Amino acid sequence: MVFANYSENRYKTKSIIFLIMLPFLVFSQNIDELFSNSGEIYFSFSFKNINELNELSKIISIDHKTDYEKAYAYANRSEFSKFLNFGISYDIIDEKVDKSFFNNSNRSNWDYYPSYSEYSNMMHAFEDSFPSICKLHNIGTLNSGHEILILQISDNIGTIENEPSFLYTSTMHGNELTGYVLMLRLADEILNGYGVNPRYTNIINEVDIWINPLANPDGTYNNGDTIQMPSRYNFNNVDLNRNFPGPIQGDHPDGNEWQDETIFFMNLADSVKFDIGCNIHSGAEVFNYPWDMWSNLTADDEWWQYVGRSFADTIHANSFNYFNSFDNGITNGAQWYEIHGGRQDFMNYFKFCREFTLEMSNEKIPNPDDLPLLWNYNKNSLVNFIEQSLFGLRGIVTDSISGQPISAKVEIIGHDIDSSHVYSKLPVGNYHRFLFEGNYDVTFSKSGYYSKTVNKDIYANFATNLDVKLVPLTVDNSMEVKIPRAVVNSYDVLGRPSKNKNSLLIEVYNDGTVKKTINNE
Repeated sequence: MVFANYSENRYKTKSIIFLIMLPFLVFSQNIDELFSNSGEIYFSFSFKNINELNELSKIISIDHKTDYEKAYAYANRSEFSKFLNFGISYDIIDEKVDKSFFNNSNRSNWDYYPSYSEYSNMMHAFEDSFPSICKLHNIGTLNSGHEILILQISDNIGTIENEPSFLYTSTMHGNELTGYVLMLRLADEILNGYGVNPRYTNIINEVDIWINPLANPDGTYNNGDTIQMPSRYNFNNVDLNRNFPGPIQGDHPDGNEWQDETIFFMNLADSVKFDIGCNIHSGAEVFNYPWDMWSNLTADDEWWQYVGRSFADTIHANSFNYFNSFDNGITNGAQWYEIHGGRQDFMNYFKFCREFTLEMSNEKIPNPDDLPLLWNYNKNSLVNFIEQSLFGLRGIVTDSISGQPISAKVEIIGHDIDSSHVYSKLPVGNYHRFLFEGNYDVTFSKSGYYSKTVNKDIYANFATNLDVKLVPLTVDNSMEVKIPRAVVNSYDVLGRPSKNKNSLLIEVYNDGTVKKTINNE
């Protein structure tokens, strides 16, 4: 249905000015009709240039754009009202969903969309069937009663190890369902393959894997237990992928308070401290890497292009006429169009987690008969990306005196910008820094310690281990000697075994006490 369609030279004549007012009149007359069945509308419009589109993206939720200066977007009542102030023509799009998609009784090959109760039962069944390697977490319950569920898959559930933490999450837009089913299938595949498939066994043994198939259950199941008319936005008509803090527009880029779903995920990120991950959407077919919020390239742009190219090339090797738009399957987010308040940029900038956005299919809700085919196209790339978490620079940072793990900043000198550094994580002290192959000077620093810089070569698809001991600036030597003690080790100020004359020694005794002296021998 076309509500307004007027000349591109709309600012030149009085008649054109009248046409500019037409959207306002139509909006006033049809507002109730437009928003009667849903709190959001889907529409297309033409834009003059990318700068205009980027300005509009701060008001409405851009879905995607074409190469022909045409964009598709969602808006709630308030957002659409602001959009109308621009006087831009638009076409309302009726997103009809084939109801038969949600009534598929053939469920032998993951070719169906489950009800919410079925989904919940499946998630609990994973934990029940594989209790030694799988734990189900409810990170928050919404007012609707829907739970935000996430699986943790690891060989030592409940034990924090020297492993990277990996996150797959999907369907934070409730009407983008491809990743929803494929994430359930991925969990099923690797759990059942443990001890049978060497690749699956290895990633479960070596990676702390977290899988959240459904991040916006209120949007997907907004009409009851079954999917009927899923919405992009959540129950409050807020786009969750515009609701996260950002370094440009602050805590609330979209002007909304943080939604419960947003808070739950921010709390999860604070708790787990993910190293790498992927946020799965649909509506396009592309590997979208940071940044979304500005045109600056990340410090690790070469790494992102390498990883993205590998992801897309693996898909191409397993598919036909799929995932071949943009730069043959990959794009920098801002070069596509800017968004603010996205989860991807929040995780990269504030949580030091290398997260990208995967657009998995052009259809937001594919025919369920196509889901097995999409799985075959994507499964190797999905597993490969989990394996990518095992590569790069990694190690443990400890106190040179006590041997206790510490949280230290790990920074690449002359390379890191825009919060691209990482931190070693407690309680283990492990860090994971993903880098394009090359030679790097790596500095480890923490308040109260001498910094340490190490030069390292990094190779593609290879793990480079580097454990570091940081020496404290001061050493407590106030403890009195009350029992005979033997010197276990002596170190100089840089934490090296001391051999030199006239050097500062830090003596560590076998009773745990330390003493600082000058060696004049």
